[in-house]
Amino acid sequence: MTIDRRNFLKLAGRTAGVAAVATTAGVAEARPNKKMPEEAVGLLYDGTLCIGCRACIPACKEANNMPPELTPLKVNGEQVEALWDAPLDISGKTLNIIKAYRDGTGEHKDQAKDGFAYTKQSCFHCVDPSCVSCCPVSAMTKDPINGIVSYSEDACIGCRYCVAACPFGVPRFTYDTPKPKISKCQLCKHRLADGKYSACAEVCPTGATVFGKVKDLKAEIERRKSLAPGTTTTFPRGRIGGGDTYTGQVGKYVERVYGEHEIGGTQVLHLSGVPFELLDKPELPDIAPASTSETIQHGIYYGLLAPATFLGILVAAARRNMRPEDEKPKAPPEGGTP
Repeated sequence: MTIDRRNFLKLAGRTAGVAAVATTAGVAEARPNKKMPEEAVGLLYDGTLCIGCRACIPACKEANNMPPELTPLKVNGEQVEALWDAPLDISGKTLNIIKAYRDGTGEHKDQAKDGFAYTKQSCFHCVDPSCVSCCPVSAMTKDPINGIVSYSEDACIGCRYCVAACPFGVPRFTYDTPKPKISKCQLCKHRLADGKYSACAEVCPTGATVFGKVKDLKAEIERRKSLAPGTTTTFPRGRIGGGDTYTGQVGKYVERVYGEHEIGGTQVLHLSGVPFELLDKPELPDIAPASTSETIQHGIYYGLLAPATFLGILVAAARRNMRPEDEKPKAPPEGGTP
């Protein structure tokens, strides 16, 4: 007989039930978010100090040997060939970019109404990164000491799971090269051995982007937020403790520090004078997606119960689908012996 739609749905339902039982068993032992390494390093971006010079973009490209992105422009309504590097977003050619928010007359900096503000887009280096969790070949890894999320071109198989998994939409795939790869900020980790650090922070003239240990960055955030808006103070420039400073006024910050709690926390933290939803920063839960997805996966595959059950159901379906004559011994030829 052949398996009909009703029987197929019954078998699928049984399989789903087994998977649900296994998953429930796994959820009972759901892991918490991973902890940030004690010596984790990262970036603090303060939008109130950013002047929109975008010096960080070519500095990042030079440090990481990234090609220019000649975005076509329109002049008097006609599209013309671009003559300079003009990326509009992070991509396979651009790892870091400054974007702007504008409302109404755009007269007042860091003001939501009739104002403007700057924001930075790059990898957040999550404490519990989804890209690392979903990568089947460990092309994405997180350093256990400094916490930097890195990418290995040699290990990558091009599945692009990391592109789909990242809640910030950071990893980008290069479609226009003979040998495509994933591109993302790696905090200029190749420069650390020489005593250098992230190029975007190194060239920032106002210290809007500053590099350092996350615990020091958080202390600097608390210092800034403890000062009254408009207070003149010195801001670290380049990296925390590097000695270089910039003198300016403290901005009027929104209460939230973006990256402090999102999906278990990140090593890149943002301060802003306008709400982060105006800066296209996604609203995310405190629970890391990786902790949930890994719990489900481990529950389903615990003891190989669900796969084994599913295989058994497939075998049963195949047997049901056998023709009756296939199960009976064939009659001997006429005049022969059985």
